[in-house]
Amino acid sequence: MTHYHHPVRVGGIELTGNLFLAPVAGYSDAAFRSVCVDEGADLCFTEMVSAEALVRGSGKTEALMARAENETRYAIQLFGSKPDVLSRAAELVLRFGPVLVDLNCGCPVPKIVKSGAGSALMRDPGLVRRIVSAMVGVLGAAGVPVTVKIRSGWDEGSRNFREVAEAALEGGAAAVTLHARTRAMGYSGRASWSEIAQLAAALPVPVFGSGDVFSAADARRMLEETGCAGVMVARGAMGNPFIFCEARALLEGLPPPELDVRERAATARRHLALAARFLGERNACVEFRKQFCSYTRGTAAGSALRAEAVKAASCAEFDLLFERWIRAAEGRESS
Repeated sequence: MTHYHHPVRVGGIELTGNLFLAPVAGYSDAAFRSVCVDEGADLCFTEMVSAEALVRGSGKTEALMARAENETRYAIQLFGSKPDVLSRAAELVLRFGPVLVDLNCGCPVPKIVKSGAGSALMRDPGLVRRIVSAMVGVLGAAGVPVTVKIRSGWDEGSRNFREVAEAALEGGAAAVTLHARTRAMGYSGRASWSEIAQLAAALPVPVFGSGDVFSAADARRMLEETGCAGVMVARGAMGNPFIFCEARALLEGLPPPELDVRERAATARRHLALAARFLGERNACVEFRKQFCSYTRGTAAGSALRAEAVKAASCAEFDLLFERWIRAAEGRESS
């Protein structure tokens, strides 16, 4: 039997497996990454970190790189458009001890694109090469590989992922992640997994796939159909960190774990408690509102619970909502 869950070598380091939590702005903070590690993620990426803000000494930006106790390894993703700034930012992140540093060439958000960063870089492969080279010049000496996350292209008329990936490799990138949508698509439509397959077959470094992985079965199918070295899970992990333990079991030919609502609620509670440690109770509860909505989506009484969650401002209030969630799922409370 083929075991699709396996180690991956990126540059001079070896990752223990090939299931990763993608960098997702507003979600993949230290608390959520910690939960995903507990659930079986092999490597988690920080939210994307502004190189410009980091170089300016922004404390808020540094907080994005806070590390959970169980994160023996994690990755930091930087965004920006100036090689010299990315080089200085790369030097600054070394003190946080990332196992690798990723360059964001895929974010489609207008604010990021207008600054020339994110998926705007898809329009300038030469600049991607220069940025990666500048980062490698700093990180390479420390033994930290530089990776790049790209999109299929800027729009339907410029699906140049192959050209951009090759430019990144010329700059010294040790791996490439392809989110197989164009910038113009945003998160709509279907990801073109055939493009992930094309890139995986063409490059001499690991290619990781991203896009439309919402279940363990999706993760296995992506590995089977594309031949990519690993799977990057983004929206599919929101409110569902269990996707990692389920995917690991499926990829290793083991029975899937059977998780009831009490176990899911316990994980969500742990998530909130961790967030409170990092952010303080009030801020954590405000941030957790969207997480609670994700955890309860599609469950009994979910709509009513979410309506109340958007007003919850303390852990005690969320505790009551967790209990109602459990009672509803077990048929002890009407929806």
